Amino acid sequence: MNLIQKEVEKCDSLSGFFIVLSMAGGTGSGLGAFITQKLQDQYSSSLKMNQIIWPYRTGEVIVQNYNSILTLSHLYRSSDALLIHENDAVHKICAKQMNIKQISFRDLNQVLAHQLGSVFQPTYCEDGSLHYCRNPLGIDWKVRPPPSGLPPLGKVSGHKDLHFNTSIANLVILRGKDVQSADVEGFKDPAFYTSWLEPVHAFSMWKTQRAFDKYEKSAALVSNSQLLVKPLDMIVGKVWNMFASKAYIHQYTKFGMEEEDFLDSFTLLEQVVASYGSLGP
Repeated sequence: MNLIQKEVEKCDSLSGFFIVLSMAGGTGSGLGAFITQKLQDQYSSSLKMNQIIWPYRTGEVIVQNYNSILTLSHLYRSSDALLIHENDAVHKICAKQMNIKQISFRDLNQVLAHQLGSVFQPTYCEDGSLHYCRNPLGIDWKVRPPPSGLPPLGKVSGHKDLHFNTSIANLVILRGKDVQSADVEGFKDPAFYTSWLEPVHAFSMWKTQRAFDKYEKSAALVSNSQLLVKPLDMIVGKVWNMFASKAYIHQYTKFGMEEEDFLDSFTLLEQVVASYGSLGP
């Protein structure tokens, strides 16, 4: 904290902190959550955003599900925003879109760095204010939402079992040539959002004529949606099974943790799953 204080004192205006951590390993998850809590205690009025690396489903750490649940429950209390990257999704990008045969951690990190750059390179909101917050587009600026199972705009489908991730908020970041002519009307469809939020309050767009990397035109989507309900629910289910058989609990209790700490974390994240699950139509 003394080192952080020295860096803070060099700032003309402190906007906040960006903390990068993994959820699987003990050091990244435990120390990352601990530092975030300390930052919340000492800099409560500054933004704390955590970038989390979501572990592989198969996993390389036997206690990764415990670490993940404990980390998320602590960050839920002390962080202002979580930007989540799934290892499985990044691995799929390397394999299917980049055609990498032997995927290394370097390859994964390059994709992650690319995604972060596409979000945090300075850009501007529609009102002209500056924000620091790869998907090459086609030949025009028609920016389309991801496939969702929704009927075409303006049409009513008799099929009521629509499968898509209801959003609380979506942010589209556009960079490059002819950015002012971008058509993003598809993201303003009320069907994408909860019934208690109008698209005008749930959808934002940032744009800049400055190109990102080597792309003439590029767009990035940051979404607060139901996307992580399934993987989070899966992790919660796995830790309940492990906890019921007392598997590896001693690895934590010998350092002062109690079983109630696990139960509190399980309960909190079950409430998060239920809350996001209730967003759907």
